[in-house]
Amino acid sequence: MEKLVIGIDYGTDSCRAISLDTVSGKELASHTSVYPRWKKGLYCDPSSNRYRQHPQDYIDSLVEVIHGLLAQLPPDKVENIVALGIDTTGSTPCLTDRDGTPLALLPEYGDDPDAMFILWKDHTSIREADEINALAHKWEIDYTSRSGGIYSSEWFWAKALHALRVNRKIREQACSIIEHCDWMPALLTGNLKPEKVKRSRCAAGHKGMWAAEWGGYPSQEFLSALDPLLEGFGARLKNETYTSDNSAGKLTPEWAERLGLPQDVDVAVGIIDAHAGAIGAGITAHTMVKIVGTSTCDIVVTPKEDIAGKLIPGISGQVDGSVIPGLIGLEAGQSAFGDVYAWWKEVLSWSLNLLPEGERAEAEARILPQLNEEVERLPVTESDPVAVDWLNGRRTPFVDLTLKGAITGITLATTPAQIFKSLVEATAFGSRAIMEHLAKEGVRVNEVIGVGGISLKSPYVMQTLSDIMGVPIKVAATQQAGALGAAMCAAVASGVFPAMESASEFLGQDYSTAYTPRAENRGIYDILYDKYRKLGKFCSDF
Repeated sequence: MEKLVIGIDYGTDSCRAISLDTVSGKELASHTSVYPRWKKGLYCDPSSNRYRQHPQDYIDSLVEVIHGLLAQLPPDKVENIVALGIDTTGSTPCLTDRDGTPLALLPEYGDDPDAMFILWKDHTSIREADEINALAHKWEIDYTSRSGGIYSSEWFWAKALHALRVNRKIREQACSIIEHCDWMPALLTGNLKPEKVKRSRCAAGHKGMWAAEWGGYPSQEFLSALDPLLEGFGARLKNETYTSDNSAGKLTPEWAERLGLPQDVDVAVGIIDAHAGAIGAGITAHTMVKIVGTSTCDIVVTPKEDIAGKLIPGISGQVDGSVIPGLIGLEAGQSAFGDVYAWWKEVLSWSLNLLPEGERAEAEARILPQLNEEVERLPVTESDPVAVDWLNGRRTPFVDLTLKGAITGITLATTPAQIFKSLVEATAFGSRAIMEHLAKEGVRVNEVIGVGGISLKSPYVMQTLSDIMGVPIKVAATQQAGALGAAMCAAVASGVFPAMESASEFLGQDYSTAYTPRAENRGIYDILYDKYRKLGKFCSDF
């Protein structure tokens, strides 16, 4: 019998969904919904690095994308939908009440940013992350040892603690914490109670200091020593986690009716978007999947025997089964990539405020295409301006979100295109630094696969990335790698395929293009990379 699965990808700005025929392997439909409140800029304050998303945005977008998807399918095909999988950004946690309801869905907290999901790029909890690191490094168990030895302000515990500290009102009902990728399956299956949630291995391991080696999440003693405000929070989290090839349960009758889906649909355990994207891109052992967007996530899976118990410092985690069950998932990345280019576009757009609104929008839309066109004609020389890409801090190697970016070597003759070129090269230098760090730690990477909007839309950026990293880069053909990976998880969770490898092999898509390093630029880029490293050291010490 024909069986269909749905993959749902919750990104930074929108929710996207696709449906797959598991017999033919074809994508049958897709639909996208932009978060309405987020689009208006509500509840965010970029000047203080506060980025919050309302849970109602997630619900409204889910309903819209599923109905939009089903409208493209014949009614008889809808009856054959057997499972859905969900990925989300992460770490994007939220405080909940005793019943597992995100506080922002309660009337008294409806407009309170601290009661909402704290988006992955929110950096308001740097102080809390510093305290977690200081305590963990002197505790009998170093709970940061599976996340590169440094806990980030972008992650679960730091964000929740910050919200509890700064907002006395939410302490009245805050009883637990949930990641976005765990909340969606729990909501749809009716398993919202904190003790009943099937928590994602990838989110817990990479963002929540969970590890089988010490029995789960950090002990309550550790959390209470960190801050008494966390008293009881550890006890409400199940120490068992699940890989995303497992079912979190069936759709409740209420949600089946609301979404227009069959009642026996399996909902896969949630997964972080970068990990789902790696699955959708066809990750295998010794492959790096580089998800290139506003930031980057670099995902590598490696056999356990290659790691042999070694802990890799300075990355965003190594977790057994976090991406592919049976393999160790390694995560690294850059806090800003496409956001660096967007910043330069915003700088150049400032003078356009003098134009009428219609003309302004048209002119602004031409800036990045024009820069890409001009920069293609620029030579690569030793005297080029050099930039550091830490405009949103550094994620890897060795997270430090207090760091700032820099540009050096500019003169009165430097053009906007030359500065743009230095920024593109800076993001590529940051990628090279990650690759070299992994190699130094003995992690073998044989190939790189690029996914995400930039990999599909900017040949200049991808060729520069290949030149500077010194490796060939294949670009996945799919524009929905996250949703595709989530759909693959759903196919395995419902028993359509026996394992993730077989689902990936059958449902995976081809590659759209490939980039090969150009030998003529290698020597000069080595010189510029050395300048990048020296400038980075100066920025770190400044």
